[in-house]
Amino acid sequence: MTDWVVDIIDKGGALGIAFLMFLETVFPPIPSELIMSLAGIRAGQGEMSLPVIIIAGTFGAMMGNIAWYVVAKMLGIARFKPLIDRYGRWITFTWPEIEKTKKLFAKYGTFFVGFGRMLPTVRSLISVPAGLLRMPFWPFVIASTIGTAGWTALLALFGYQLGANVEEIDKYLGPISTAVIVTIIVVYVYRLWTHRKVKPGDDA
Repeated sequence: MTDWVVDIIDKGGALGIAFLMFLETVFPPIPSELIMSLAGIRAGQGEMSLPVIIIAGTFGAMMGNIAWYVVAKMLGIARFKPLIDRYGRWITFTWPEIEKTKKLFAKYGTFFVGFGRMLPTVRSLISVPAGLLRMPFWPFVIASTIGTAGWTALLALFGYQLGANVEEIDKYLGPISTAVIVTIIVVYVYRLWTHRKVKPGDDA
């Protein structure tokens, strides 16, 4: 994956970085850790501007964030109630939990979105609940931009300091990415194991 990412960054410059970060947001298996770290390395080599790559990365990611938000808001959470009632065990959510989440999001949604943008995997998915639960658009955009800018800047600075040795990226980021994936799987299995089937009247 590294070779073609480097090729797009080298040939496309800031637009290439924005394009890659947009793809990363709508298709999470393309890691932002790799994209922005490689871009940071190019900045460290004097081939690109560090502020420019941070702005480009943030812009591209935000385009993907907004796209997911709009799609999710158009769908709306109510459309998912029959699905959750029927397949709640496998989704590991019950409708009363969704209702509680709606209340929490209404009160702390800005914090959830801003902080979520700083977390691997979560950062690409947080737009969906924000849209489904109809978080106001501009607070969503502002919180997302702040969190996304912080994350892209952190990765770009990491690459900038790392220097020209591209192979070192996997040495540091590989174990972190693996740990995140394992944690997600463990949490899912735990919720699946402890899931309680909602009885009639429980969601009243």
